[in-house]
Amino acid sequence: MAAITERIDNITRIPAPYLKAKPPAPKSVKIEISPRCNYRCGFCALRSREVQPKWDMDFGLFKRITREMRDAGVEEIGVFYLGESFMNPRLLVDCIAYLKQDIAMPYVFLTSNASMAFPEAVEACMKAGLDSLKWSVNACDEEQFERIMGVAGRLFRHALENIRRAWEVRAEHGCKTGLYASSIRYDGEQHQKMEALLAERVRPYVDQHYWLPLYSMGAFATEREEKLGYRPTAGNQGRIGALREPLPCWSAFTEGHVTAEGKLSACCFDATANWTMGDLNKVSFMDAWNSAPFAALREAHLRRDVRGTVCENCIAYS
Repeated sequence: MAAITERIDNITRIPAPYLKAKPPAPKSVKIEISPRCNYRCGFCALRSREVQPKWDMDFGLFKRITREMRDAGVEEIGVFYLGESFMNPRLLVDCIAYLKQDIAMPYVFLTSNASMAFPEAVEACMKAGLDSLKWSVNACDEEQFERIMGVAGRLFRHALENIRRAWEVRAEHGCKTGLYASSIRYDGEQHQKMEALLAERVRPYVDQHYWLPLYSMGAFATEREEKLGYRPTAGNQGRIGALREPLPCWSAFTEGHVTAEGKLSACCFDATANWTMGDLNKVSFMDAWNSAPFAALREAHLRRDVRGTVCENCIAYS
């Protein structure tokens, strides 16, 4: 199995055939199983929603659009987008099982904050065929966790315990799911504290850990994080060690993003439907992927001039 960083780099690197207004089907698509999250992270685009959604994705819609994706050539499905998929573990497991057993999706992956990933749910995901499970670990202790994630410190302890238990569950049942972790790389003393936590509580229980910059999330992260003393990077430039130029943004060319409501977005941080390029309740996946609005937006990205588009106010272009 390829290392997770290799897979990430293959998506954030835009191949020549995709540098066009109407590219082929993306190799990877993230689908929001649940739009809800039990964290209130200041840097997350979910906090920009005035009203938090309550409905998870309809399973019938999920099955229809993922079959269309597979027929179009999609090879990787992320069973998450902005929300925390373990908010609905039964639906999550059913989605994984459908992808692996019914339509033979080659690679199914998931990112989670780990706090609700109780061992029984993780076991069910692994046995359903989940290929990759990555934990987001972005606080060094309970005090910082409460300040950044905006929730009780006990969830910090729950998350670390679930990370350890997932490692044990995989070994106990002989599952093949890759276990990974990523962390936002802050500066100075914070980085040193994170290294200590990772060495003791995370790296022993994952196959690979890697660092991410603090994304601006379409400029949503800027104000809150600057108050906390952290400076977001421009746009989504991928992982540290293989950062990409902000324009053209790979998110609009090589990876699809579908909300729980069935909207195809051009942005990997679209919590407010500002970047909706098509409604998959009404059109097919490929019709939305190559819709007129999406083609026009990609043309602007290819010109490296997004003035007058929905991307204009992103920190990446200011």
